[in-house]
Amino acid sequence: MSQPTPTPDGAAPLTLLDAARALREGSVTSVQLTRAALARADALDERLGVYLERFDAEALASARRADAERADGVDRGPLHGIPVGVKDILAAAEGATTAQSLVHDPAWGSGKDATVVARLRAAGAVIAGKTTTMEFAIGAPDPAKPFPVPHNPWDVERWPGGSSSGTGAGVAAGLFLAGVGTDTGGSIRVPAAFCGVTGLMPTFGRVPNSGCVPLGFSLDHIGPLARTARDCGAFLEAIAGPAAEDPSSRDEPVGRFDAGAAGGSLEGVRVGVERANHFPGDGDPAVAERFEAAVEALGALGATVAEVELPHHAETLTAMMITSMCEAMAYHRDDLRARWEEFTPGTRGMIASGALFSGADYVQAQRVRRVAQRALGALMTGVDVIATPTAGKVAPTCEEVFAGGAMSVYERVHTTYWNAVGNPAMVVPMGFNADGMPLGLQLAARPFEEALLVRVGDAYQGVTDWHLRVPPIAADLATVNA
Repeated sequence: MSQPTPTPDGAAPLTLLDAARALREGSVTSVQLTRAALARADALDERLGVYLERFDAEALASARRADAERADGVDRGPLHGIPVGVKDILAAAEGATTAQSLVHDPAWGSGKDATVVARLRAAGAVIAGKTTTMEFAIGAPDPAKPFPVPHNPWDVERWPGGSSSGTGAGVAAGLFLAGVGTDTGGSIRVPAAFCGVTGLMPTFGRVPNSGCVPLGFSLDHIGPLARTARDCGAFLEAIAGPAAEDPSSRDEPVGRFDAGAAGGSLEGVRVGVERANHFPGDGDPAVAERFEAAVEALGALGATVAEVELPHHAETLTAMMITSMCEAMAYHRDDLRARWEEFTPGTRGMIASGALFSGADYVQAQRVRRVAQRALGALMTGVDVIATPTAGKVAPTCEEVFAGGAMSVYERVHTTYWNAVGNPAMVVPMGFNADGMPLGLQLAARPFEEALLVRVGDAYQGVTDWHLRVPPIAADLATVNA
């Protein structure tokens, strides 16, 4: 399979690191990159629903500053001058944070940046706008509400996954080169899988959550979506590290996520393959086919492959569900009482289910999570990475989501275990099904070993080109003149 091909003259680069290289070489400017991204949004976003709010003027001003800094010899790193999207549950100084809800106070976070957004600015990134989500990162899209409904660039009749819906769709369609997502039960990894891009959920505590509307206090992770594993690694370097304003953040060394250091070899890496809990009887047959091909590719790269089974899988998923509903209820309880009708039906139904559990149920769920963490830690003394499919089926249609709510979608995905235990997990594209819809390979590692995930994902992407495929809706715009 191919590596990224040279960008035609006048075309916007496909990956973040391709763009960073072009900026350093002087073959493109940040203003050109940003204008090309805005042109794609002009052409596509009415059909895709990526943006809740665009910051065109501010983005172009940031791009001009980046170009001026580079001309003066200032280099802030690989994100310097790169257009990015920010999920609209994180505060950004340019506009309101809606959390895609009529209930959320529009003054929340007004004029301020979330810690992650401030770090992106410090790295020189160009904030292109706020991207669509699900109400409070839960529930399901509701066309009756005055917010854009996100659509999948591979098939606009389908959903891009949630809740980092707009970020995943925007990266896939080229509306920006990378973006911020959040993940409480799969909300980075599901859009990555459904949209055919790469998404990295860091270890819990690796990235500060301050300035982000919470969903599950002990489950929320902030992380990147981008075209490649290396892109995600570069993005994570910019946003990782402790913050005094977030006591849940961890003071762990960030270092460099230099995937190229091993030259693409996976010699010495032990990959555990989990099949026992990831192939439902009604799953898409392409999932098993593409997953086995991906495992074979990892072995051919030098990895040692062995069968494993995630400990306490069913119990951990139950603990995760109890925890997420109780923690969501704790945050939204007063608003649910006062403004029930203003919530979307899917959101209020899921959050209100937290009232059905007792304090003892919540405590027991935390005990189960700790038992699972210890058992998983023991398992991972024998393997370095665990590989699973991301979902048993491809993205559902929007009508399915409207009719069945978010729970009907999350019954088909295999992401929530890793939120319960807090380990890092990354999704990389692994092919397509018979209808041409993307499929994702999920890789998980020990806590704070994101660099290993980037290495494994990059090695796999060095011998495949699934991550470089462009949706037909965006293919005609692949050479928008910058």
